[in-house]
Amino acid sequence: MRAAELVRKKRDANPLTREETFFLIEQYTRGDIPDYLMAAWLMAVYFRGLTPEETADLTEAMMRSGRVLDLSELPGAKVDKHSTGGVGDKTSLILAPVAAAAGLVVPMISGRSLGHTGGTLDKLEAIPGFNVRLTLADFRAALREVGCALIGQTEELAPADRKLYALRDLTATVESVPLITASILSKKLAEGIDALVLDVKVGSGAFMKTLEDATRLAESLQSIGTRMGKRVVALLTDMDQPLGRAVGNALEVAEAVETLKGEGPDDLRALCRDLTAWMLHFGAAASSVEQERARYDELIRSGAAAEKFRRIIARQSGDPRVVDDPSRLPQARHREDFPAPDAGYLARIEAEQVGWASMALGAGRERLEDSVDPAVGLILRKKVGEKVERGEPLATLFANQPDRLAEARRWLASAFQIAPTPPPPRPLVWNTLS
Repeated sequence: MRAAELVRKKRDANPLTREETFFLIEQYTRGDIPDYLMAAWLMAVYFRGLTPEETADLTEAMMRSGRVLDLSELPGAKVDKHSTGGVGDKTSLILAPVAAAAGLVVPMISGRSLGHTGGTLDKLEAIPGFNVRLTLADFRAALREVGCALIGQTEELAPADRKLYALRDLTATVESVPLITASILSKKLAEGIDALVLDVKVGSGAFMKTLEDATRLAESLQSIGTRMGKRVVALLTDMDQPLGRAVGNALEVAEAVETLKGEGPDDLRALCRDLTAWMLHFGAAASSVEQERARYDELIRSGAAAEKFRRIIARQSGDPRVVDDPSRLPQARHREDFPAPDAGYLARIEAEQVGWASMALGAGRERLEDSVDPAVGLILRKKVGEKVERGEPLATLFANQPDRLAEARRWLASAFQIAPTPPPPRPLVWNTLS
């Protein structure tokens, strides 16, 4: 079997067998297939696509390129959630402790921010001392002790994905639904989970800008995950405006803490309630999703969720006092309001523009090796549909380097649209595929 033959086969729109797909991934992961040949195969996939069988084979081959965790000795269902990324998306910091407080095991391997979208690991590292670099042995121990651990991808899990993602980024093949599907699921299924809740974002701040594209990705993820023996649900959720009001790492942690205490923005609370209800439903299949929404409410109301977050933070060497005193999080030295240019109703907030504004302040990164400032970002003072007076703050910017404020203001200048009448409401959840 030769890699060049498999490139030609896919170029000619012929499906690869399971054995051929595994050969390709195993040889590339070992370094026996050069980047130029794999790049040619990726481009062929980008234009020719993969069948569902090929996508499932690719997902499994990538998953088995490293270790696959076996968590069967831990009592309770193992359930995770994955988001395709957005602006202000701090749901993992809320639903993970709630689900763990309900008795689920939540093995969550997350990523960092890149471009205008935020990353869960950067938010967690805004908590003083929080360690996201656990060994797999310590990851397993944390799951046993507190029911939840939140870490970054290790060298041992799905190494093929790390190599392929870097190559896709360089070869303009990132936007392939089968390749995205295999990338996401290979990492998640290597965690040893029983079920997965997918939050597929759609809108200006999302990777998928249209409902049609987001639906194609959600259908692929749900069907391939199910084909591989897992219980999977995909919610298509709105990312035409940022989720919640805080954008920036420490600011989002503080907002997550508010939400764990029953406060926080309405849209963030509602989405976390829905996503967690599905996680709890997968952990207790006899229940309905509506019953689990009520259980979510009780775990928030009783304080059990906030207490679980304290324990998760402490177990990963962070300062649990931030749950009771968010001022212990990094604080920016400078703040400045961004005023409304006109009166009326806020008709639109371009989430992507807000994400770039936050990145201009230092909250994000253009390349994975870039550093971030955990204290900076912005808080939206108005959301879509709310009445605005001329000169009233639309947002407050938080900065440590005042010279960064001008660029952030330029991004925000095109982010807000004000109209004389309120816009029609948009759904928070567009569709659910189960």
